[in-house]
Amino acid sequence: MSQRICVVAPAKINLHLGVGTCLSDGYHQVCSVLHTLSLHDSIVLQDAPALSVGCAPDVGVQSEQNLAYQAARVFADAAGRDPSFSIGITKRIPHAAGLGGGSSDAAAVITGLAHIWGIDRLDQRCLDAAAGIGADVPFFLYGGAALMKGKGDAVDTLLPPLDAAIAIVWPGVPAPTARVYSAFDEDPAPSASSNNVVGALYDGDAVRLGRALTNNLAEASVRVAPVVGEALAWLRKQPGVLGADVAGSGSAVFAVAENAEAADRIAKEALAEEGWWACATSTSARGVFVDGREGQ
Repeated sequence: MSQRICVVAPAKINLHLGVGTCLSDGYHQVCSVLHTLSLHDSIVLQDAPALSVGCAPDVGVQSEQNLAYQAARVFADAAGRDPSFSIGITKRIPHAAGLGGGSSDAAAVITGLAHIWGIDRLDQRCLDAAAGIGADVPFFLYGGAALMKGKGDAVDTLLPPLDAAIAIVWPGVPAPTARVYSAFDEDPAPSASSNNVVGALYDGDAVRLGRALTNNLAEASVRVAPVVGEALAWLRKQPGVLGADVAGSGSAVFAVAENAEAADRIAKEALAEEGWWACATSTSARGVFVDGREGQ
């Protein structure tokens, strides 16, 4: 009996990102408020003679370097199982844009394998495997909204998700994470408090949330890729924007919009006026989840 399973892998935005100075181990202390989006990749796992990963469209990452491949290996070792599956990734989240696509794909693979093997996705083996892959991966096992601390990998508090319209603009020029952090270390920007963002989520207030957005990596991202600053300035000037900031370390930027119509108009104008990739989406209360299973 072969099986085929599909897992939804949502994007994320950082409603708050506060990066501290570099520690002796090369990592940074991070305080972040993450929220999942309805924008997502789709992951299909199917029985196969050996583990393989394919991605459409191709993002230029070798199979063994793909976080989804690494997640399958690490979680299978933890579970004492054989990851003999083909993994097909349909990419809708722009690659290396600060939207967490690779991390979410990894969490989706862990969730899919856990489902097949009868393991709860919040089993400690899943959480440990996720943390071993990357800082954002554990968050996607929960989804919704969460306050993250430590090196950005520890779920400190699960927060009430907010129903909000989001417009994303990606100018298509990379802002490599390592280079952004290096630029940040050369001239660190102070970190704001996450309290206003957290309070807006508890109040369910999108207007307050738009005013509260903070990201102290934004200046470094703009220094690495100036077009990020151009896209952010353009976005902040659009009617219907309640607030806008850089997505993670970039190079995508996002806006909390007044409503879905405003988000859709902003996305269409970003493409028509500037030629940038853009989409209208919304916040989501879900992390990665199994969408369907087929047997034959």
